[in-house]
Amino acid sequence: MPKLLVVHHTPSPALQEMLEAALSGARDDSIEDVEVVVRPALTAAAVEVLDADGYLLGTPANIGYISGALKHFFDTIYYPCLEATRGRPFAAYVHGNLDVTGAVRAIEAITTGLGWNPVAPIRTVSGAPTAADREALYELGGTVAATLTTG
Repeated sequence: MPKLLVVHHTPSPALQEMLEAALSGARDDSIEDVEVVVRPALTAAAVEVLDADGYLLGTPANIGYISGALKHFFDTIYYPCLEATRGRPFAAYVHGNLDVTGAVRAIEAITTGLGWNPVAPIRTVSGAPTAADREALYELGGTVAATLTTG
């Protein structure tokens, strides 16, 4: 059974809403036979990345960059996973109260270095998530999970 690893840093109510919406999409009943594993960025390990078939990443934009927690995740998994995870699909979302450009750029640069393939543009939300944002995150979670069922 394919496995989707969701790695997130969720320190705020807005990010909790975003995570829940994305997880609902990834766990939609129409997507069969995908195991969804959820790990906070500070506890996710290289062995879990190696064991997964795809990834969903979530982070706040802190001072124009990804959270320290997600940066720590990437720092710890980068070299152990570099060759073995090339070509795997991923999606990501970023929440910010102001500018999210640096955080998006960082995710794009790091995942390009890892050789991961984006299944959708990085979803960004500024301020409180709206119903449209939650729906888009639902779709994002569903898209990355569904990718694992098509091979």
